[in-house]
Amino acid sequence: MTGTTDSGTTGGRPKEIEAAWVLTLAAVAGQAVVWVLGSFVVDPTGLDDLTSVSGADTAARQLALSGGVLAVVLVGWLAVAVKMRAGRGWARAVLGVAGVLCLAGAATDFSMSGTVPAAWPLLACLPDLLTAAAVVPMFLPAARTHFQPRPHRA
Repeated sequence: MTGTTDSGTTGGRPKEIEAAWVLTLAAVAGQAVVWVLGSFVVDPTGLDDLTSVSGADTAARQLALSGGVLAVVLVGWLAVAVKMRAGRGWARAVLGVAGVLCLAGAATDFSMSGTVPAAWPLLACLPDLLTAAAVVPMFLPAARTHFQPRPHRA
């Protein structure tokens, strides 16, 4: 189906939904990058901390488990985002709740320190801010029609 939607895009989705989709993809990629940087690059790395407490073998197992859990969560997040992009209202609601929780988490992280955060904490919270930002276009008036029930076809 081609044509122009009410919000001015070509195809079947409003531009607001596509913006939410792109922001969600950026947030998912950002979460993976932050995990890798925090685990292996930014001092003190997660690997260094775990190794000093538990030893190298246990640290490697814990990071593998952590990476595996993160991969499962990110795949699930993408699956929900695909459903949102397809017009499922429940998926928009799930992503909306996730966005609000991420924003609240980022806000409390910064308010608890009482100081201006350094570069790493700001970078680490970027995926949370992208997640929260993705919620906005999903709930704009032009996007609402994308989530309305469609008539069943015989």
